[in-house]
Amino acid sequence: MDPLRSLPRRLRWWSQRHRLAEVRLVVLDVDGVLTDGGLWYGPQGELIKRFDVRDGLGIRLMQQAGLEVALLSGGRGGATEQRAAHLGIRHCLVGAADKPVALAALQATVGLPASATAFVGDDVNDLAVRPEVGLLIATADAAPPLRRRADLVLGHPGGRGAVRELAEHLLRPTPLWHDLSTHGWRDRND
Repeated sequence: MDPLRSLPRRLRWWSQRHRLAEVRLVVLDVDGVLTDGGLWYGPQGELIKRFDVRDGLGIRLMQQAGLEVALLSGGRGGATEQRAAHLGIRHCLVGAADKPVALAALQATVGLPASATAFVGDDVNDLAVRPEVGLLIATADAAPPLRRRADLVLGHPGGRGAVRELAEHLLRPTPLWHDLSTHGWRDRND
């Protein structure tokens, strides 16, 4: 058994601080990470998704700190692309049939290695990216196989502040976090 798994959640984050400091690319699965995993359909068959505002602010904070944030999803539907555009996310990869291949292409495009990449997922299909990332992170409500294999497990479920929690872990050691926690966010809320 991995000795880190027996540590309390807070200590696991602390033990991974050197790996967190290397992260320059944060790749987020969408359904189950940025949303609660539910899909709503309108009367015309249009797909409607609910996104958490706190996660949006977390993304904006990571971007302000110079991190590249990307979305990688096997699904399609339009709502993801609209949310990405609203948050200024340049890399929104939807309909990705092979996540590891799409992730490797993204890393080549932005010029960052696997060791500088963190991926947040929620289900067993996200385990496939394991060899392509420096940190595999699971939401609190992720499928048990992913939680067991993840380097870190968030305390919040998908669509309910998980991405915001990750943003705080990544930014807490930086001067930006001290400024934000002292003076607050002075940009628009997302």
